[in-house]
Amino acid sequence: MTFSTARRLLAMGVFAACALPWLAAPRTVAAQTPAPSAEATAPSVPVGSGIRVKFTTTQGEFVVEVYPDRAPQTVTNFLQYVRDKHYDGTIFHRVIENFMIQGGGFDRKYAEKTTRPPVPHEGREALSRGLRNTVGTLAMARTNDPQSATAQFFINVKDNAFLDPTPIPEGDPIKRFEYQGRVYENVSRAALLSAPQLYGYTVFGRVVSGMEVVNRIKGLPTGAGGPFQSDVPRTPVVIQSATLVK
Repeated sequence: MTFSTARRLLAMGVFAACALPWLAAPRTVAAQTPAPSAEATAPSVPVGSGIRVKFTTTQGEFVVEVYPDRAPQTVTNFLQYVRDKHYDGTIFHRVIENFMIQGGGFDRKYAEKTTRPPVPHEGREALSRGLRNTVGTLAMARTNDPQSATAQFFINVKDNAFLDPTPIPEGDPIKRFEYQGRVYENVSRAALLSAPQLYGYTVFGRVVSGMEVVNRIKGLPTGAGGPFQSDVPRTPVVIQSATLVK
């Protein structure tokens, strides 16, 4: 990953401080392959088990399937925006070819749309139920505050494991916790559960048809646009409609 890409991810709230400064001083360890966890071995989600929404855009159509049994509040929130026609006329305003495409918050004049209060973060629950930030999955965008997601979403165009929530081991205190090559010992469970760096991003669905349209969007030339200094498609990608599939 290049420095410029990392800087853009930081603007999205993807990267926070590498260390957990409010914990006892960590010790650095050599990189190791993590042991499998319950999250790592969670079963995949079968296609056809969710609710489908069709997006019609100026680049073509794609269909997503969302999973209320995996991220119930997030899906309810998203579907209400669909029913309210919130996404109609919005744009994909951030497109990074080797990362993701993001939209649902601004109209074609870059005016930010009014939203409802944020939806609670359900990333860890969704992860434990088999949803990860892999190619084609749909996740909620947010600021550095994990509890700030409203209407904006993104579609992963590569496997972005670093966006997944960090699993918290059982126990309190937690005798050993490893994070980004550092080991913390005898850590309060509550401290880890509330650490912003560990929340990740809530996955709540995936593209089930029309991924070629998503790939077309990710490959568009980008630059400055509206209030954004980079990553805006030079040819606007407008969501003409988002509708529930009967």
